[in-house]
Amino acid sequence: MAKNKNLHFDSRVIHEALTPDQWQGATLPPIFQSASTQHKTAQSLSDTFAGKKKDHIYMRLTNPTNSVFENKICSLENGKGAVVMSSGMAAINNTCMALLRSGDEFISGNGLFMSTYLLFTGVFKKYNLNARIIDIKNEDEIKNSITDKTRFIYLETITNPGMDVPDIEKIAKIAHAHNLPLVVDNTLASPWLARPIELGADVVIHSTTKYLSGHGAATGGIVIDGGNFKWNRERFPDFKPFIERKGELALLDKIWREHHINFGTTQAPFHSYLAMIGIDTLSLRMERHMSNAIKVAQHLNAHKKVKWVHFPGLTDHNDHETARKIFGNKGFGGMIAFGLENETQCFSLIDNLEMIYHLANLGDCKTLIIHPWSSQYISFDPEVKKGLLITPDLLRLSVGIENVDDIINDLNLALEKI
Repeated sequence: MAKNKNLHFDSRVIHEALTPDQWQGATLPPIFQSASTQHKTAQSLSDTFAGKKKDHIYMRLTNPTNSVFENKICSLENGKGAVVMSSGMAAINNTCMALLRSGDEFISGNGLFMSTYLLFTGVFKKYNLNARIIDIKNEDEIKNSITDKTRFIYLETITNPGMDVPDIEKIAKIAHAHNLPLVVDNTLASPWLARPIELGADVVIHSTTKYLSGHGAATGGIVIDGGNFKWNRERFPDFKPFIERKGELALLDKIWREHHINFGTTQAPFHSYLAMIGIDTLSLRMERHMSNAIKVAQHLNAHKKVKWVHFPGLTDHNDHETARKIFGNKGFGGMIAFGLENETQCFSLIDNLEMIYHLANLGDCKTLIIHPWSSQYISFDPEVKKGLLITPDLLRLSVGIENVDDIINDLNLALEKI
């Protein structure tokens, strides 16, 4: 850990969780590429399995490289514990599964990442786990959706690709008034822009593939537990053995013990290593993402061929003031949703771009674009797509850290050819 606990965030992203004295002076953690770990005595291994001793046993359970990564992100999010996993979807699935029992319900905002929506409304239904998908920004709708079967509330800090910004502080107060935890996917903000635990959330999830890594070289996910929620309540009788074992980190233990190690969602240590290399530059990258995104959004908003722009940094966005409050005037995210006349024009723009990459990712240092209607959501029923605000005229732009003039010029040249 960083010796000076008073370091600013921009310094902590570099120094947090590093212990060179334990790594023969290396300032990056070793990659422990080993399926299992030697124990010198039979008692040592027995005590580790029993939980009396904290040590590594088998890579599917824990790994030293992954542990460094967990400690780093946990600290940056001001959590009490974390578990890294093989993808963001693994983190979402394992968290929700640990919180739910057959017949239970949870409340989720309707602005969801495509795979999250499919998990909540399709896969979970097969196991009698029921998502109430609502307008998460409507406080009355949240309150009216809570029943005796409700186990948690779920939202995204910035919705993908809708670009809505729910008020985490207000929703956390509603959740806690009903003895419910608030789970937040903070992928699109990163802890540089928002730290949901500080705003009242109880659990934070990331796809580390995106802004945390920033280079598109490794997939991963992580769950961070704020350690503040009291699980010894009537809604959570199944948490008793986990409370006895781990106290305030009962949920994290339940996620790890019941789902992570049995579903085999282990993060490859090399991917954790690559993610940590990316995190070193998180603050610098986020500053450039923010400054580039607002300039690109303003340019697109003024372009005659662009019909609409959804970006919380624009003053006419419905959540502009909420975003200013939640993000503390640091920025508004690095992603923009904008619309052209129709799908044909969207295809034409993509095909005529020269620098901007056309691929299914976001939060990369490179600027990326995708047409969600015809790609990620192609298997969805048209009415469902429209209900999720996925329309044929929509383009999602993840603004990178290149020179902003080059990003705008590439868009301009492609727009001229429509």
